[in-house]
Amino acid sequence: MANQQRTGKKPWGGRFTEATDELVEAFTESISFDARLYRQDIQGSIAHSQMLAKIGVLSDQEAADIEQGLLRIQEQIEADTFTWLTELEDVHMNIEARLTEDIGDAGKKLHTGRSRNDQVATDIRLYMREASDQVVQLIQQLQLALVTLADNEVDTIMPGFTHLQVAQPISLAHHLLAWNEMLERDVERVIDCRKRINVMPLGSAALAGTSFALDRDLTCELLGFDRPTRNSLDAVSDRDFLIEFASAASLAMMHLSRMCEELILWASESYKFIEIGDAFCTGSSIMPQKKNPDIAEIVRGKSARVIGNLHALLVLMKSQPLAYNRDNQEDKEPIFDTVDTLLASLQVFAAMIPSIRFNRDRMYQAALKGYATATDLAEYLVRLHVPFRDAHEIVGNTVHYAIEQNKPLSDLSLNELQSFGPMIQDDVYDVLTLEGSINSRAHFGGTAPARVREALDAARTRLQTD
Repeated sequence: MANQQRTGKKPWGGRFTEATDELVEAFTESISFDARLYRQDIQGSIAHSQMLAKIGVLSDQEAADIEQGLLRIQEQIEADTFTWLTELEDVHMNIEARLTEDIGDAGKKLHTGRSRNDQVATDIRLYMREASDQVVQLIQQLQLALVTLADNEVDTIMPGFTHLQVAQPISLAHHLLAWNEMLERDVERVIDCRKRINVMPLGSAALAGTSFALDRDLTCELLGFDRPTRNSLDAVSDRDFLIEFASAASLAMMHLSRMCEELILWASESYKFIEIGDAFCTGSSIMPQKKNPDIAEIVRGKSARVIGNLHALLVLMKSQPLAYNRDNQEDKEPIFDTVDTLLASLQVFAAMIPSIRFNRDRMYQAALKGYATATDLAEYLVRLHVPFRDAHEIVGNTVHYAIEQNKPLSDLSLNELQSFGPMIQDDVYDVLTLEGSINSRAHFGGTAPARVREALDAARTRLQTD
């Protein structure tokens, strides 16, 4: 009889007189994707059974039988000997039916005081809590790779860009630390999101709670949640914590995409700023000379996928009335894909970073070509009490002349410079060199090497503390 239950009879079938249509079976099943929640489902069920024993709904022996039975099921699933039945719809019913088949009536008592609504909401929160911790760990591994790479590039000068035009000279390490700042905010967002994930819906039942005097605080403690949810309707029906995580993941992938875009540009023949290790590039099937930065391109492409998942979750939730609706079955695939894509992208990106080699001379020459010290000349004039707008015009005329002469500003003679600004003196050459320019930006957050070293030390300290 127990085996018949598992191979056909629905746990909710008492109300119905007709079998479920095969098309409906295939259309509504979720076991093909929610089976990955088996560990969380078993973890939640063990805690629930222990709580039921404490309040007298189960005997201690029944709770022990349930726990041992669930652990046996987990072993079977992990050994790939467990048979998933699509007619049992989802991970929850498959596990419960197999438990009842294994231990008998005690298995039928496990669902006392709960619904699949609060059960799945608890499972997904347990899953997302673990996923959040993995994301934080991998982002910090990437940060460490960037900080390590930057450590040798404090004195490497490269052009800083605006509008993809050479703007001002900067330290390469300063640029890499800008990437690190993006990632640090991503970590903060995920950690903050985790606070709202780590709230326990179990005990809310279908929507209104239950008449059993559940000890939700005990279940909460057993599962490591910060607190139980305060409202049973909200607990089972909202997925804003998934949307919030998907938003944080989208921002992280957007940051990775921006980094990838720069790496792709820097690796191109037009820039030749970097060489990415062969292990992280591929060739062309027709052009023997090609070395393509495929990993950076694929990560850049996968950002669109994660951002699309965020939109899917937002649209999924936007019109749902309280409380639970079956629509929420559709939250699993986009959030699972988001977690998988983000984790994989972070892992491969962190592995690629140490393979990068910089062409320091090429970067230096590129910074020389774009009149990157023009702002320094303007600021020099301001220090001589020239109003900034007048200084801006003087330097603009000077740059125009230098372009006509095909000279960098530092190669103009003092007489040539004074023809545009008579107040200019010999000390102007201290600010017209690339080194003089970056050394002058010695305020907090600036690109002066001394400040960049401080920023590196601070970043490393924060990572070690975390």
